[in-house]
Amino acid sequence: MEIQKRMEELTSILNEANHRYYDLDDPVLQDFEYDRLLRELEDLEQAHPELAKPDSPTKRVGGQALSKFEKVTHPVPLMSLQDVFSKEELNEFLEKILTGYPGTEFSVEPKIDGLSVALEYENGLFVRGATRGDGVEGEDVTENLKTIRSIPLVLENAPARLIVRGEVFMPKRSFHRLNEEQEKLGKPLFANPRNAAAGSLRQLDPKIAAKRGLDIYMFNVQLAEGVEFTTHRESLEFLKDLKFKVLPYWIYSSVNDIDVRIDAINDSREELTCDIDGAVVKVNDLALRDRLGATAKFPRWAAAYKYPPEIKPTVVEDIVVQVGRTGVLTPKAVVRPVRLAGTTVTNATLHNQDFITDRDIRIGDTVRIRKAGEIIPEILDVDFSKRPEGTSPYVLPGKCPVCGADTARDEDGAFLRCTGAECPAQLSRNIAHFVSRDAMDIEGLGSAIVEALIEKNLLKSPADIYYLTLEELKSLWQKGGKAAQKLLDAIEASKAQDVSRLIYALGIRQVGAKTGKVLASHFGSMDALMQATVEELTAVSDVGAVTAQAIRDWFDQPQSIHMVERLRQAGVNFESKRVVSDTRFAGKVFVLTGALSKFTREEASEKIELLGGKVSGSVSKKTSFVIVGENAGSKERKARELGIPILSEDDFLEMIQ
Repeated sequence: MEIQKRMEELTSILNEANHRYYDLDDPVLQDFEYDRLLRELEDLEQAHPELAKPDSPTKRVGGQALSKFEKVTHPVPLMSLQDVFSKEELNEFLEKILTGYPGTEFSVEPKIDGLSVALEYENGLFVRGATRGDGVEGEDVTENLKTIRSIPLVLENAPARLIVRGEVFMPKRSFHRLNEEQEKLGKPLFANPRNAAAGSLRQLDPKIAAKRGLDIYMFNVQLAEGVEFTTHRESLEFLKDLKFKVLPYWIYSSVNDIDVRIDAINDSREELTCDIDGAVVKVNDLALRDRLGATAKFPRWAAAYKYPPEIKPTVVEDIVVQVGRTGVLTPKAVVRPVRLAGTTVTNATLHNQDFITDRDIRIGDTVRIRKAGEIIPEILDVDFSKRPEGTSPYVLPGKCPVCGADTARDEDGAFLRCTGAECPAQLSRNIAHFVSRDAMDIEGLGSAIVEALIEKNLLKSPADIYYLTLEELKSLWQKGGKAAQKLLDAIEASKAQDVSRLIYALGIRQVGAKTGKVLASHFGSMDALMQATVEELTAVSDVGAVTAQAIRDWFDQPQSIHMVERLRQAGVNFESKRVVSDTRFAGKVFVLTGALSKFTREEASEKIELLGGKVSGSVSKKTSFVIVGENAGSKERKARELGIPILSEDDFLEMIQ
């Protein structure tokens, strides 16, 4: 009973902390204290799963990944609103209702730029959540919605059945954090929070959704069994009492007051935690809503006023170049401060050299600027009539402004990239890649530790990892002797990795883990690879002209030479264990499918490649053999259709003995 009491106590403390933090913006626990209590609850639930509460905060971290989203038919359709794009249109909508029903009150609410969902509760328990879809049928995203901490999993004093509607969004701080992470990993950035929220809510793996920091505002009661409301205001206050996070709203009966409030919402956009693209005006009286009815598409009692995109003139005072974590040089225009969509804009993205050249943007130019997608300031065009004399076209630098290394155009020609292997701007990403599982596989050297080591000026290059001392690592933890020694042991062990992993770890463009293995097998050592000419590199199977040139250029850079020599002095292995002496599988292509029991796919792939063969992920006419495990599925069927030999694990073992 003591354990059950403690679990209930922890659940209550953590849920209240979530409510205070996410709904009331009034945190009551420090982050480290919250994490400590959550870990204690997780441990107790793991030991006593039968005692876990249905509203346990541990459910917010995401459960098992789904194979697909099931369809859900909405018991009450989720109608969309008619958009109006001018005050004249909006006032016409209002006057039409006021003429027929004088004194009508309207609710004015911000229009969140997010995704509409319906949440369904039975006897106070959250049982289902679905996207709007076409309004009649949506997708079941219950597991992802559970990860949103402002959604109550259990309601007190709730009707037997309740369906509420809300707007899922990604807060500005979560959006910026996500894009920083995307940039660090070398992945494409999200264009705006709405796209990021949509992508997050439709992740098949709820654990990914849980990390994205989504939030929600509720704005309507769809169904409340046994509860009657006369006004929209009453229904929103009802939701507040149930501890839902509810959109702010204002009630007016004057067209002028509504216009003023809409402008005030627009002016306060900078203060909001989420992005909005307009304001929603709804009739407050629910009985009047029924009388007004709806068209085939929209209710006649509401309208969504969309804020027009603001375009304003300003002057380009300078052009500066930033180097991202992936080495891409991004030009940015420093502009004379101008107010746009509720914020003061002082710079605008210039994307790349082609963008600047196409618009002929120069320092000193008067330009028209807007916020693309209401988020990113962007230059539309130049007012050439106001161009000062003596300006010249802007060209991105041939040297990295951070480290001085040469810059090179990407293969598609769109971006310039720093080629420096030890460029400080790329350091955290380069190290994250260097220590990753397919590279040097240094367990324990995660991003937080890497950032701490960089902050302490202990890492300036991936090679510096091998010069860290026990005392330096101990300084990262208050009681870090054991953890520091474990990390140091992992670093030492990685020195013995095959050189194929090191080749991949160097981060040479176009050289993936597979190419690293091919190069290691062909050249046998790092030294031989470093001396190879472009012609010798292109003679290697699977190495084309672009990849060969990228390899040669990388090894010719002074920073690369310095880093490789530091790795050599640290005792990192430069020799290949992958040299192919037995070539019985030369020219053969294998496909692995199904659950293998006698070895992992990685082990099987390794054996095939060491005997001169190749491993492919798909079956085609070029496939030589398909190795099947349990539940092989479509690849086995396709192999049979094409007449490709199928091997069991025992057959394969016999082939390699």
